[in-house]
Amino acid sequence: MIIKAVYENNVLKPLEKLVLKEGEEVEIEVKKSPIDRLESVIKISKRGWVDELIENPDLEPI
Repeated sequence: MIIKAVYENNVLKPLEKLVLKEGEEVEIEVKKSPIDRLESVIKISKRGWVDELIENPDLEPI
C-alpha cells in the first residue's frame, strides 16, 4: 500500500484511512514529493499550480 502523509510536530499523519490492525508493524519508506526534489534544482514560483499538474491523472509519464 502506498499512501501520502504529512509530517507535523514530529509525527507522520496519513492523508487517508489505513487498513491496519491495532499494533500491526509496518515498514515505512520516506520519499519527498517530486516538487520538493524539483525545487532543489529550479525556482518554482507557483507551487500550487505545479502540484496540480503533477497530480493530474490525465497526464502520462514520459
